[in-house]
Amino acid sequence: MKLNNKRTVLVGLAFLSISAFWQMYDSIVPLLLTNTFHLNETISGAIMAADNILALFLLPLFGGISDKTNTRIGKRMPFVLFGTGCAVILINILPIIDNSYANDPSPFKLASFVIVLGLLLIAMGTYRSPAVALMPDVTPKPLRSKGNAIINLMGAVGGIIYLGVAAVMYPTSKVEGLAHVNYQPLFIVVSSIMFVAVAVLFITIKEPKLTAENKALEAEHPEWNLSKDDGTGNEVLPKPVKKSLAFLLLSIAFWFAGYNGVTTWFTTYVSVVMGEGLGGASTCLLVGTAGAIVSYIPIGSLASKFGRKSMIRFGVCLLTACFVVGFLLTHGKSEIQPVLYVVFALVGLAWASINVNSLPMVVEMCKGSDIGKFTGYYYTASMTAQVLTPMLAGTLMRHISYQVLFPYGAFFVACSFVTMLFVRHGDVKAEKKKGLAAFEEMDD
Repeated sequence: MKLNNKRTVLVGLAFLSISAFWQMYDSIVPLLLTNTFHLNETISGAIMAADNILALFLLPLFGGISDKTNTRIGKRMPFVLFGTGCAVILINILPIIDNSYANDPSPFKLASFVIVLGLLLIAMGTYRSPAVALMPDVTPKPLRSKGNAIINLMGAVGGIIYLGVAAVMYPTSKVEGLAHVNYQPLFIVVSSIMFVAVAVLFITIKEPKLTAENKALEAEHPEWNLSKDDGTGNEVLPKPVKKSLAFLLLSIAFWFAGYNGVTTWFTTYVSVVMGEGLGGASTCLLVGTAGAIVSYIPIGSLASKFGRKSMIRFGVCLLTACFVVGFLLTHGKSEIQPVLYVVFALVGLAWASINVNSLPMVVEMCKGSDIGKFTGYYYTASMTAQVLTPMLAGTLMRHISYQVLFPYGAFFVACSFVTMLFVRHGDVKAEKKKGLAAFEEMDD
């Protein structure tokens, strides 16, 4: 069974553009809020949390709406084009307001910045689920772990491109000592990257044709479909599949709670517990990211051989063990030991093993017309955890001890292992004897 890698890379351009945007948003917007508009950390933090809160509602909503959309350019593409177009315009308004406020502050300009920022977050929320749903739309079910590996890799490339551009355009020597930094050139470059990426996607990927081909292929393999006719012509999920879906979404929330709790607070943890500076903590996180990036493609291939659930359970066990070892290597220590970098490389491997296979398992349980809605379910579970876990972990660290961080992460990830025991569906392995010719035909 063979995945069309070139086509999957092109489909991944949408996720590349999204990742480039969020990397810039998380890096620059806090600086604008605190340095230009002089908002305190609490207000700035609340504004920065708005994207995750909006995502809880927007991602499943527009994922479901895209499922019911039918246009000559497809069901996902209209959302990708509209959302990107609005975002590209709104992105470039932000630095204009920022520069104007720096020259002549006024409450109206601050309010305008917040309103434009809110509209930008809504624009991004309209097309994330449709963009991610495009991969399973055009990829046969047994190949979606491999496809999701490439999509994740494309997202990482988007983040790396932004970091490279930012490093070249705004070195420390250029911005050090400035009362105000003009980030408009950076916003223009990132919005241009988004525009070009989506333009190439639209030109090269003919969504209706590819979706029709994939539906025809899956019609030849009814064993792939977990939904059943309820007697009225409508397909519904059997109760055992619904149970599996519920436990899978709970598992997703658990491992995101554990992983994001650690990664969010790790820099502060290292500073308070070990007295280390930003450099050591940042290096650990960078090594973890690198470990995930180099693992995406191999993990996708291994999932085809050993199954998605097995790879997720492997990742969960490894991540739990890494957090336990991380606690032991930092407890009572005054500096980061080199072996901790190895541990974070394994954290990246573990997270890749989990992340590559979880979305394909979710969309495996739905019929083709509900992929957008089920993609929204995935993001609802993950975003809920990402909204709550920084506050929960921070509260425990403040009232108990900062050293609770790694046990906190290990506990929630271990909980996901337990809930995964009740997931009995969504684990499709590639066929080896039948249907190969059909898959080969989809490669041209």
